[in-house]
Amino acid sequence: MKKSLVILLAATLGLAACNTEKKGPGGLLYKIHKSEGKEKIKEGDVVKLNFIQKNERDSILGSTYDSEQAQIFPVGKKQYAGDMQDVLTLFGEGDSATFKINLDTMAFHTKQPKPEMFKNDKYIVFTVKIEKVFKKGPKEADSTFQKRAGDFFQADYKADMDKKKAAEPTKIKTFIEDNNLKVQTSASGLQYVITTPGSGEKAVDGDTVSVNYTGKFTKKGEDKKYKIFDTSDEKVAKEAKVHQPGRPYGPTKMVVGGTVPGFTEAIKLVGKGGKVTAIIPSKLGYGEQGGGPIGPFSPLVFDIEVVDIIKPKAGTAPAPAPAAPAAGHAANDGHKH
Repeated sequence: MKKSLVILLAATLGLAACNTEKKGPGGLLYKIHKSEGKEKIKEGDVVKLNFIQKNERDSILGSTYDSEQAQIFPVGKKQYAGDMQDVLTLFGEGDSATFKINLDTMAFHTKQPKPEMFKNDKYIVFTVKIEKVFKKGPKEADSTFQKRAGDFFQADYKADMDKKKAAEPTKIKTFIEDNNLKVQTSASGLQYVITTPGSGEKAVDGDTVSVNYTGKFTKKGEDKKYKIFDTSDEKVAKEAKVHQPGRPYGPTKMVVGGTVPGFTEAIKLVGKGGKVTAIIPSKLGYGEQGGGPIGPFSPLVFDIEVVDIIKPKAGTAPAPAPAAPAAGHAANDGHKH
């Protein structure tokens, strides 16, 4: 009995040690959740990793799990002790960890002030999973290694895309079933639910519409909620932590025909005052390329309210469509809904 107690105590202490936050150079803090015991990452390696980026208040600022697209990261020479290049050398392939990069150290060495979003934070927090470490051979020429790494990750990317493409119909089906939606399906493949038909007259190409909208993914995030990537509702934006200070919220004007096909088709389904939920397959959205926070082969869901329909004045050409505000990122990339 006493021996069992000793073993249990030792195991408990060992577990506590694994979960203890360790100190690194430059004010770095880190915790390795799981280690595969493989060779550590070195300068010159190319790594594939998934990550969640947060501030100290646990607000998610970015996640490869949301976009379902791991990042490829060539490990360069560290600029200072405790920077991103430096911290990766603590891990190997298959490891998962959380680390906190000291923002004051970063500001000191880069000679740049803290970003406004981190003005009240001491750390930027990353939780990472090292999916693959591609290593250079001991006597391998740089050009040979770069070609070998390029070929590997190109093939890896294609395999990922094939997997995402194959999974898309299931994502849409699961979303519809989980939300008990009675959808209609158009000839194009758009699936939709009209909750309020609105007035009899509907928008056509060339009209300008004023809409309220919220766009989200079909996959739930860590909080078990569907991740919102863009919205015209400021309250919703703040709750979803996608708020952009300085951006005008409220009804948004856009030209019918100037958005991605699925969004255009959806707003033409209802009249003024109408509301529709549209499940847009990637072929009617951002396709195999994606854009901003929207990954390749990502089906999207938009809740849309057509606030007003504005017909062009006789003899005048319709105004050009504005860049769509999808999550800010897509707008900046020149993509449209």
